[in-house]
Amino acid sequence: MSNLSFSAPATAPLPQPATRPGRWLSSRAAQSLLLLLALLAVWEFGVRVFNVPKFLVPPFSDVVAALWRGLAAAPMAKDGLWFHTAITLAEILLGFFIGSGIGLALGVAIAQMPRIEAVLQPYVAAFQSLPKVAVAPIIIMWLGFGISSKVAIVCMLTFFPVLVTSIAGFKAIDPDRIDLLRTLSATPWQIFRKAKFPSALPYIFAGLDMAASFAVVGAIVGEFVGAQAGLGVLILQMDAQMDTGGSFSVFIVLSLIGIVLTALLRRVQQRVLHWMPVESRRTVTA
Repeated sequence: MSNLSFSAPATAPLPQPATRPGRWLSSRAAQSLLLLLALLAVWEFGVRVFNVPKFLVPPFSDVVAALWRGLAAAPMAKDGLWFHTAITLAEILLGFFIGSGIGLALGVAIAQMPRIEAVLQPYVAAFQSLPKVAVAPIIIMWLGFGISSKVAIVCMLTFFPVLVTSIAGFKAIDPDRIDLLRTLSATPWQIFRKAKFPSALPYIFAGLDMAASFAVVGAIVGEFVGAQAGLGVLILQMDAQMDTGGSFSVFIVLSLIGIVLTALLRRVQQRVLHWMPVESRRTVTA
């Protein structure tokens, strides 16, 4: 009698549900993209229908053409976008990291030594209320038309948001957590590392988010006051030639720089604050 072996019938893979177009259209990214396309269409056809002069508001197609000419230029061409973007981006990044680093370091020092806050509070309030744009010509006069003066202006604009938010974050910690760590014989450094700094991180990232946008503004203001190269200089040159389309193309580049910086900060925030609920992160950032 032969042994009969029965094999189980192969199970067919379950059909995957097809992605419905309505689900994609309901996403936030799709809605933002559709809104952008609608605004660009209104811009393009509205300017042409109402015969708006190009030196006032150019059609979006002219802005795209100017952006393409700037990007198609050689990397070191003085009339292209690459050369000036590299200089402005260097000013933004250097000023952002230096100013934010100094602000965070001073905020940590104040958190560890509260007496310093009482001594520095009047000076911080005085310098924070000082109009930074009004000080820009003096900084240009001190440091010259090179990159150092623009970095100093960006540092001044990015320093205060990080300092103020970090101080607020260190003060927002629950005192019961500190008392609990002290009952466990924790050292001041352990209290800072285990309780104070993690509690202040959402506030610090909120300050960094504001500092990123201020860094772009500071670099352009410094280049408006006095510079030899940069996107601010390129805007002034195009305005003198009444090339409004070219000026708008530079605005797009500046917007993209701000978007990329903010996106990178949000990505770092997600990785660092992975333990924190998303709703709490958005509340503090807002």
